Amino acid sequence: LSQALDGFVLVVTSEGLIFYSSHTIQDYLGFHQTDVMHQSVFELIHTEDQPEFRRNLHWALNPPHAPEGEPSPEVGKSLGSSAVIYKPDQLPPENSSFLERSFVCRFRCLLDNSSGFLALNLQGRLKFLHGQNKRSEDGSALPPQLALFAISTPLQPPSILQIRTKNMIFRTKHKLDFTPLACDAKGKIVLGYTEAELQMCGTGYQFVHAADMLYCAENHVRMMKTGESGLTVFRLLTKENRWKWVQANARLVYKNGKPEYIVVTQRPLVDEEGGEHLRKRSMHLPFTFATGEALLYQSAHPLPGFPDPSQSKGKPSKSKKPSCSHGGRSQKNGIDPSSLLGAVMRQDKAVY
Repeated sequence: LSQALDGFVLVVTSEGLIFYSSHTIQDYLGFHQTDVMHQSVFELIHTEDQPEFRRNLHWALNPPHAPEGEPSPEVGKSLGSSAVIYKPDQLPPENSSFLERSFVCRFRCLLDNSSGFLALNLQGRLKFLHGQNKRSEDGSALPPQLALFAISTPLQPPSILQIRTKNMIFRTKHKLDFTPLACDAKGKIVLGYTEAELQMCGTGYQFVHAADMLYCAENHVRMMKTGESGLTVFRLLTKENRWKWVQANARLVYKNGKPEYIVVTQRPLVDEEGGEHLRKRSMHLPFTFATGEALLYQSAHPLPGFPDPSQSKGKPSKSKKPSCSHGGRSQKNGIDPSSLLGAVMRQDKAVY
């Protein structure tokens, strides 16, 4: 049922804690289900929309305000959302139309590069959340409280292409130099590799199309400076020696204030989408990464074996063909195997 929805299920307690989210939240916001459950919902909501969400959590649309300087009981968990305990006889009956909710809020979205937020329409109702077994300070059991049970759907309906690909979003984990460390089950299906095959090959750039390498490296550097790469569209080499377009967003994960590893959320694209991104990219650059080898490698002449550009059949990717045919040259020429050029030379020319 959750896969059939055009959105995800969200259950939020009256204090603003996410009690439950369906795993499909990852398809829309990029966050894993376990990243958000039992966290404050207000950490995901745009600052300007937080009062509206807080208002809709209250049965009378009129949440009490904690006096200034006095934190509410749950302030640590819910960013100041008040945690007032009501007795059932103080509340309207659960089937009351007064408890129905429909409103719009902007949520943080790792998959969106334009603003970093996705506008969601939340439709549902306040219902009693049973089985919490919470106790008051004197030890007596507290009655169940109202929580928001809602289906969250994007305001802008997804395109057919997005619907076709949304179920194959996958995540990979990398060292800071991008060496692959782990890949989830969906990633193994999309790419065809086992984790061991991904780990044994080097920095990970050898899985990236030669025409996309500098573009990826530029966003890699941006991520090391800012913590997030922004949306990056490029081609990955699958086990079957085919190129798969993906839209990726990489984030640094910190431990004790220091960057420890990189997590990348990736969504497969169809070739038409990838080609459209490539056209936009080449418009922004002084030359296309696909055909500027002489400039890239500061060489007056292309590397031995590069074909004459006039012979390539219109596909920019073909012009890189021979750079992969010198697998043994990288050491002889003093090229660092972990460099971008070293990664290109380790690739099999057949994949181009």
